[in-house]
Amino acid sequence: MGDRCYKCYKSANNCLCKYTREIDAGIKFVFLMHPKEAKRQRTGTGNLAHISLIDSEIIVGLDFSENKRLQELLNDEKYYPVMMFPGDDAWNAKKEGFEAALGNKKLLVLILDATWFCAKKMIDKNPFLLELPKFSFFGNYESIFTFKREPKPEYISTIESCYYLIKEMQSVGLVEKSVEPEPLMDVFKKMITFQIQAENERVMGLRPSTHNYDIRYNKIKEIPKFEYSKNCPK
Repeated sequence: MGDRCYKCYKSANNCLCKYTREIDAGIKFVFLMHPKEAKRQRTGTGNLAHISLIDSEIIVGLDFSENKRLQELLNDEKYYPVMMFPGDDAWNAKKEGFEAALGNKKLLVLILDATWFCAKKMIDKNPFLLELPKFSFFGNYESIFTFKREPKPEYISTIESCYYLIKEMQSVGLVEKSVEPEPLMDVFKKMITFQIQAENERVMGLRPSTHNYDIRYNKIKEIPKFEYSKNCPK
């Protein structure tokens, strides 16, 4: 991996760790990561979310039906497990009955961390996941992931999903107002900025092309002028 940070998997010059902050929202996030996503951390956000979110876990695999760690979590009575997945039958933070269903248990949120194509394959291999209570948003959001084209604007990244979930839970009093989720978006914005800068440098010949798909990037892209939280390092 060369001169690279082994925590955020970025080059040492573009290490993102200083932009992360530990966040304890009282929610256990579990990222079910496709093996391809685990190998390709170039634009992945699951690991950045994991670095930031206290008590979160990454489980890599394709078939989770007999995964020992996942089954331990799903059968632990202190958790109320939900699967992040849209649907008319999905809970959201405002939906009547959700707070009662959660009770005194800790919310355990399963999130598929993969491309949308691979995520569909993961669902096909693990139908039991959709037998869990589903969870989604009551708000509508569009991704700021300008570097990576999603199938639809409302398809948001893993780290954005965590951010909006925490914000919505705060809005109904199910997560403490003192919790500050903004660093999730800060580090995400920095990742996008660094990635576009790197691609522009490849187009200008200032950086060697290291991937076959770099040939697709042949135009200089405008770097978004993001706003950051007041505590975000410069």
